[in-house]
Amino acid sequence: MRQRTYLSPTLRDVPADAEIKSHQLMLRAGLIRQTASGIYSYLPLGKRVLRKVEEIVREEMDDAGAQEVLMPAIQPAELWEESGRLGDYGPELMRLKDRHQRDFVLGATHEEVITTLVRDDVQSYKKLPMNLYQIQTKYRDERRPRFGVLRSREFIMKDAYSFDISQEGLDASYDSMYDAYQRIFSRFKLDFRAVEADSGAIGGTDTHEFMVLSEIGEDTIAYSDRSTFAANVEIAPVVASYEKSDESVESLEKVETPNVKAIDDIVSFLNVSKERIIKSLLFIVNEEPVLVLVRGDHEVNEIKVKNLFNKAIVELATPEQTKEHLNCEIGFIGPIGVPNGIKVVADHAVAAIVNGVCGANEKDAHYKNVNLERDFSISDFNDLRIIQEGDPSPDGQGVIKFAKGIEVGHVFKLGTKYSEALGANYLDENGKSQTMIMGCYGIGISRTVAAIVEQHHDENGLVWPVSVAPFDLHLVTINVKDDDQRNLGESLYTSLKQNFDVLFDDRPERAGVKFKDSDLIGVPIRVAVGKRAAEKIVEVKIRQTGEMLEVHVDDLEKTLQEQFKKLV
Repeated sequence: MRQRTYLSPTLRDVPADAEIKSHQLMLRAGLIRQTASGIYSYLPLGKRVLRKVEEIVREEMDDAGAQEVLMPAIQPAELWEESGRLGDYGPELMRLKDRHQRDFVLGATHEEVITTLVRDDVQSYKKLPMNLYQIQTKYRDERRPRFGVLRSREFIMKDAYSFDISQEGLDASYDSMYDAYQRIFSRFKLDFRAVEADSGAIGGTDTHEFMVLSEIGEDTIAYSDRSTFAANVEIAPVVASYEKSDESVESLEKVETPNVKAIDDIVSFLNVSKERIIKSLLFIVNEEPVLVLVRGDHEVNEIKVKNLFNKAIVELATPEQTKEHLNCEIGFIGPIGVPNGIKVVADHAVAAIVNGVCGANEKDAHYKNVNLERDFSISDFNDLRIIQEGDPSPDGQGVIKFAKGIEVGHVFKLGTKYSEALGANYLDENGKSQTMIMGCYGIGISRTVAAIVEQHHDENGLVWPVSVAPFDLHLVTINVKDDDQRNLGESLYTSLKQNFDVLFDDRPERAGVKFKDSDLIGVPIRVAVGKRAAEKIVEVKIRQTGEMLEVHVDDLEKTLQEQFKKLV
C-alpha cells in the first residue's frame, strides 16, 4: 500500500479530550476519528487491525467447532418482553419505533434472537450440541462514553451461544470456549487473567471475565499472591475468620455526636478503632427496606447483597427513604430499635464485635458499648463485604492482592434462563420435549484493540505484536527525489509485497517526519532506503527492540524472515 495516497493522517499533539494512552495513540496514529460522543470511524490502519483481531477470533472459534452466523442489529422489542429483559436492562438499551409505530431495540446483545433462531430450526437432540457465533456491531447508550473505544456507544463484538442437552454438555462447551479464549488472548500477546465474575444483566451462573492487566482498567481484580485464584473484586468471596474478644461486656451508652457522620469522624470523636464500629446502610431491595451491617473498616458489597436476595433490584436508600423508614438522617443509622418489618442482615465480621459503636437512629447521636443479642438481633449473617488486600485468599493459598483490569471477554453458563422463557425445546431420544441448556461467550473486538495498545506502546508510539499489526513492514524511501533511493524503493516494494504486507512510504516528506510517523504507527519492522541505496544497502529497524541492522538487498528477505521468527 502506497502511503502517498493512503488515508493515515497522523497528529503531533495529543488531543485534549483523550485521557488514556490507547485513545491518544489511536487518534494520533490515524486509526480512528470521532464522529459523535462514543461513536468512532475506523480509518484504513484501524480497520486492518480490527480485521487481524477478527481473523484470529474466527480461527479459534472455528477450531472449537463453533459456526458463524450474522444476526440483525435491529430486534423486535417483543422478544425482549418475552425474555423479561426489556424493563430490566435499563437506559443503556437503545429503543426506536418504525414507521408503523412498532417497538424495536438496537442490539446490545443477542440472547433473544439466537434463542428464537435455534428454537424455530432445531427440534431434535440429534442436532445438539451446537455453538453459533457472530462478529457484529453492538449498541449501548452509555451514560458517559469515555476512553475512546474502550467505553463507547457503538462497538464491535464477537458473541457466541452454545446449546446443549445436559449440564455435562454445557460444562464441556464452557470449557471449550474458556480454552479458546486463553489461546486467543495469548495470540494477541496480552498479559491477562481469567477471573471469576458476576453475570450482571445477562444472567446465569459460573461466569469468568477475561481481564487485561492495566492501570487504567475500570475493574479491580482480587488475586492470590501464591496461587492461580483470581476474581472480580465485586464477587470475590471473603473467608470468615474473625476472632471475638474475650473482654468484659460494658453497659450500653448513648452519646451526643453533633455532625459526626463519617467513619473517620467517629474514630476521632469517640477515640475508637474502625474495627469496633458497626457501619449501617439502608438499602431498598425490591421496594422493601433492608438494613445491612458491616464493620467500620469494611465496605458493603452491593453485588453480594443483590445475590443474597436472588438478584433483586437493590438500591441505596435516599435521604427521604431513610427518614421515612428509620426517622433519622444518613450517618446516624444503627441496628438498635429498628422498626418491625425492616430486615437486618450483617456481614460475618459484625458477629465478632464486642462493645462496638453504632448510630442511634436519631440526629447527632451514637451508641457506645453495643453488643449483639443484648442490644440488637440479626436475621441473617452472610459474606456481604468487599474483599480487601491482605485478606486470606479464598482458596487457602496466600493472601489477596489487587490489580486493575480491562474486561475484554466474558463467558457465562446461562442454563435455561432464555430457553425456558422463549420456548427453546428439543425432542430427546424418547420423543419427550426437553429444554435446551445454554451458554454465552463474548469478546469485545474493538475493546481488545484498545487493550493491545495499552500494553504495547512506548514514548514514541505504537508497538504492534506481529499477529495484529496493520502491516508487516514499513518500507521508507527517505528521499524520493534521489534517483537511486527512489528506484531501489520501488524495486523493493514490488518484490517484498509478494511475501509481506507492506506499507510503502513514498511521500515527498522530510526524513524526520517519515521516521516519526513510522514509530508512531508502530509496524513491527521498518526498512529504510537511504544514502547507501547505490550500494544496495538498506537499514532495518526492529520496532520492538530498537535494534538497527544494515543489510544488503540480496540478504534482505532472509534477514526479515529471521527477525519475524524472533518476534512471533
